[in-house]
Amino acid sequence: MSDRPRLIAVVTLQVHPAWLALTRAERSARVAALAPVLARYPDVRVRWCDADALGRGYTDFALCEFDDLLRYHSLWEELRDTPLFTTPYMELRDALLGIEDGYRHHESQRREA
Repeated sequence: MSDRPRLIAVVTLQVHPAWLALTRAERSARVAALAPVLARYPDVRVRWCDADALGRGYTDFALCEFDDLLRYHSLWEELRDTPLFTTPYMELRDALLGIEDGYRHHESQRREA
């Protein structure tokens, strides 16, 4: 077992009406503009999930997997400086943080002690 278990964040987001007023082509262009930021953080895996019809209090969420909390933090600092958040088309609602298989890591550490 790794000494550093993966961290998982579920970041809930709320899309604003200004985003929905854009054409789909305009939305695609703005999302594509995030690619250079995401590329600078290959150690943070980001998956985007649409939840408009399923969630309550959020329209989308990002599932982020990472080992280094500071790298994750830096990624979101950069993302929040993009037009997606500064216009704003979207706002960050909440971030839920957990440790993947944290209980197993804890048990392993106890056995080694």
